[in-house]
Amino acid sequence: MDTHQIVWNEMVAKQIVQHLDKRRMEGSYAPNGAQARDEITAMIPPGAKVYRCGSMTTAGIGLWEKIAQLPGVEIIDPYQPGLSPEQAMELRRQGMIADVMIASSNAITLDGRLVNLDGTGNRVAAMCFGPKKVILVVGMNKVAPDLESAMARVKHYAAPVNVIRAGFNNPCKENGLCIDCKSPQRICNLWSIIEGHMIKGRIHVKLVGENLGY
Repeated sequence: MDTHQIVWNEMVAKQIVQHLDKRRMEGSYAPNGAQARDEITAMIPPGAKVYRCGSMTTAGIGLWEKIAQLPGVEIIDPYQPGLSPEQAMELRRQGMIADVMIASSNAITLDGRLVNLDGTGNRVAAMCFGPKKVILVVGMNKVAPDLESAMARVKHYAAPVNVIRAGFNNPCKENGLCIDCKSPQRICNLWSIIEGHMIKGRIHVKLVGENLGY
């Protein structure tokens, strides 16, 4: 990444963090994934139960390998190999009462609103209520100017790319864009737009000065 992008990331992240604070959420910035990984790991209390949500961002910075090394920490992981659909769903339910949830956000606006879209809703539900602490790792590539552009980013980029990754046979797998399908494997079912939180500091957004995830 060139120096001009680095300067832009730092300036914009600083403004977003200020807006998050006004919305009773926390925010911080790390220039790269390695620093973000270390800072997030330091936020996890000893003996915590940590809920893993599907996120290419967190996997991409090696976060889960680092967390697995923490003594006494239990990872609630519905994505571990060999689970039946029923077992994976039960772990998602357990994640709703975890000490810490770690995920990403599909988009974040310049004024600090978090925009997400789910298939089953376990991720957006846990963001809103359940786990005591929510940590969202967000690459600066997910910053959108406003709510309309954030939602467009999710529908026409993040969702189709995730469909391709999952190997689902939705129409967007063929043309790359959302056509508002009614496929049984549709992953665009449940929107969440987080404007703020009554529990100050429950949500912490770790902005990262790299292009991470979708």
